[in-house]
Amino acid sequence: MIQVFCARRGSGKTKRLIELANHQQISAKGDAVYIDDDSRPMLQLARGIRFVDTNEYNVDDCQSFYGMLCGIISSNYDIENIYIDGLSNIVRCTMKDSTELFRKIAGLTDRFGINVYININVDNAEEVPSCIKEYVA
Repeated sequence: MIQVFCARRGSGKTKRLIELANHQQISAKGDAVYIDDDSRPMLQLARGIRFVDTNEYNVDDCQSFYGMLCGIISSNYDIENIYIDGLSNIVRCTMKDSTELFRKIAGLTDRFGINVYININVDNAEEVPSCIKEYVA
C-alpha cells in the first residue's frame, strides 16, 4: 500500500509523519524505516525505527532512490512500514520519471507486503501528477 500526503511546505507534514511512524511502531509486527534528506527528525523517532539520511548515499534521482529502496528491502525482509519524508526534496525528476518511480514502488509494496507513506511538497492541488493522485490520502 502506498499513501501520499500532499501539502505546501511548512504545513506540518513532517510532524504528522513522525507521529504516524511512532504510533504505528507500538503495534507493528515488522520493522520500520524512515527516509529523509535531513537528519533533524532522527531524534524524534522511536528507537525501533531505522533512520536513513539520503544525503549520506548520494541519492538524487528516481533511479538511485529506487535502487536504495530495493537495497533496504533486500537487507531486511521484516520491514513492514517505510516512511519517506519530502520525496520532492530527495529526488529531482521529470513527470515521466515520477510516474515510473511510483509504478515501481507499487510493485514493491505488492510483492513484499510493505506499507509506504510519502510526504510531497506541493503549493497547489493541481500540481499533483495524475500518477500520484490515486495514492493521496
